[in-house]
Order: sequence, then structure tokens, then C-alpha cells
Amino acid sequence: MKLLIIEDDINLASTLARRLTKQGFICEVAHNQSDALLTARKLLPDFILLDMKLGDDNGLALIKPLRSLLPQAHIVLLTGFASIATAVEAMRLGANDYLTKPVDMATLLKALNTEPVASASSVIDDAVMSPERLEWEHIQQVLHSNNGNVSVTARQLNMHRRTLQRKLQKKPVQQ
Repeated sequence: MKLLIIEDDINLASTLARRLTKQGFICEVAHNQSDALLTARKLLPDFILLDMKLGDDNGLALIKPLRSLLPQAHIVLLTGFASIATAVEAMRLGANDYLTKPVDMATLLKALNTEPVASASSVIDDAVMSPERLEWEHIQQVLHSNNGNVSVTARQLNMHRRTLQRKLQKKPVQQ
């Protein structure tokens, strides 16, 4: 089973490659978008671990090209800043799974064995979200609908732009 790890953090990428090689995967690593596409063409992996933030690039932009190049590959998006909006967007673009960092090896192996750990339907937890989390999710959704334009989003939310920027810098509250 061939696995392509697309991760800009060199230490994390090498750790993942080492641990997954012990699990029987043939691993290759790419640290940016151009290397990722070249390596994918060469390796033709069965599985792809894709970081959402690749330096200044966005891993979401790689899903469609990877999916058209490798329609049968199982793509798992990894992110340190999960939101329902990005999970839905990743699934819409063609990712099979969406996992938040840090991720334990058991969860990662389940995702790589094509057992969905966090599909679009299971990302939304049945538990009631806290008001802070609901606010953060709503802000992310409006920001996404405005293509990342903070000024337009602030006006739409009837909020000062600087206040919105402060809220966006905070990591979302769990629940």
C-alpha cells in the first residue's frame, strides 16, 4: 500500500512516515504543492495524508487535482484548526476523511483502512455546542462565503473589523 504524506512540518512528516512504514505502508513525503503533485504522479499512491496548511498554501486547493489524477486514492485531510465549514468543504472537494491534529495512530490507521473516522455526516457532534463554539462556527461559515474577506464579513456580521480579527485569532472552543 503506497502512501503519500503531504505535510510542510518536516519533523511531523518524517515521524508519520517512519511510524506508517512500520505498519506496512510504502511512504513518500512532499512538503509543498508542486512537490506533492510531482510525487503523486510518480508514486501513484493508494492513500494520501494531506495537511490543510502547507506554509502559505492551502491543502484544500490540492484535493481536486489529486482526485482527478488519482480517482481511487483515499484522501485524508489533516488540520490543526478544524471547523465544520472546512470539513464540509473538504468533503465537497473530494476528501474521504477529515482528522484534527494531534491525531493518534489508531485513529489514523482506521482512516487509512477506509473506515471513516470523521466523515461529513459525523463531523457534527450530537452534543450541544457551547455558545462560543457556535459563534466561531458561524463566523467561519460567513467568512468562507465571503471568500476570506474580513472587512465584508465584519460588515455582514455587524461587527467591527478589528473585533472580528481578534475572534478569528482565537482557537475555537471545544464542544
